[in-house]
Amino acid sequence: MVRVSRSVRDLAYKVLQSKEKLTKENGKEPTVDEIAKDLGVDREEVVVSLDAIQDPVSLQEPVYNDGGDSIYILDQIKDKKNTDEMWTENLTISEAMKKLSDKEKMIIDKRFFLGRTQMEVADEIGISQAQVSRIEKGALEHIRRLYK
Repeated sequence: MVRVSRSVRDLAYKVLQSKEKLTKENGKEPTVDEIAKDLGVDREEVVVSLDAIQDPVSLQEPVYNDGGDSIYILDQIKDKKNTDEMWTENLTISEAMKKLSDKEKMIIDKRFFLGRTQMEVADEIGISQAQVSRIEKGALEHIRRLYK
């Protein structure tokens, strides 16, 4: 359960009242910017306050059922980047990194996670590009031996 502060809930109800008032005055639904201006608050505060009073929905909630298999909310928001396989790969990489020396960890981190070139890494840590290459190669070989 998530607790929403009283001030956020109060703002949400003011937003709803403002929305209703502006709809009656203008004959159309107001934009978030119009509501924010009416209340004298930031646009983001309006959005956050309205999100905060929404009832939570289960990811297992069916959104469609044709008598056979149901389609659930979880099926509609599938994340192709953060899959179970990616999660286990990240765990494996994290465990492998723990087995490297501090210098190897630093070089692998800068090269593969921060996207630096060998020359940039060499300049940053004060060694030659050839040394960076040698340390990187050794670290990767160490990781390969651990997980073959």
